Amino acid sequence: MSVESNKTLGGVGALLIAFGSFVPFLSIVGIILLFIALKGIADAYGDSSIFSNALYGLIFLIIGAIAGGVIVLGTIFGIGWTAASLNFTDPFAMLTGIIVGLVVLFIFYLLSAIFFKRSFDTLAAKSGEKMFATAGLLYLIGAILTIVLVGLVLVLIAWILVAVAFFSIKPTSAAAPPAPPPA
Repeated sequence: MSVESNKTLGGVGALLIAFGSFVPFLSIVGIILLFIALKGIADAYGDSSIFSNALYGLIFLIIGAIAGGVIVLGTIFGIGWTAASLNFTDPFAMLTGIIVGLVVLFIFYLLSAIFFKRSFDTLAAKSGEKMFATAGLLYLIGAILTIVLVGLVLVLIAWILVAVAFFSIKPTSAAAPPAPPPA
């Protein structure tokens, strides 16, 4: 695939991730499109860290969601090894279990944001489109500020900036084709 088609896939994918905040199915489709684009662009620029850092970010996000979800649901429904499952009628134990689950989710979300930022920083350096670096920083700050819920708005804005950055990639900044061997 060309850089032109990958930048379109990446832009549409990032927009679907942003709008997936309201319709979760769109996020799944957006993530698939984004990763196809990142793989293609990483190959075009000859830098696999663009794709691999984003992949690590996605893996941390999935692990965090599963671990946090298991802890919170285990606490709420009184199953598993959580402290609240031992005494379902104790509101302090239940609150503690929910907080532990959210802290686990938050830690993995921060790790995910760090890897996505690395990916976007590398993409900014390779493509010459500095908006990727701005979006990566905004995404990281948004991840940190999710504790006070303001971060969710910043994360939404970051994904919109990623989409704009993808659409702004100049085709001439793609990796040059290899020179023919001397005769």
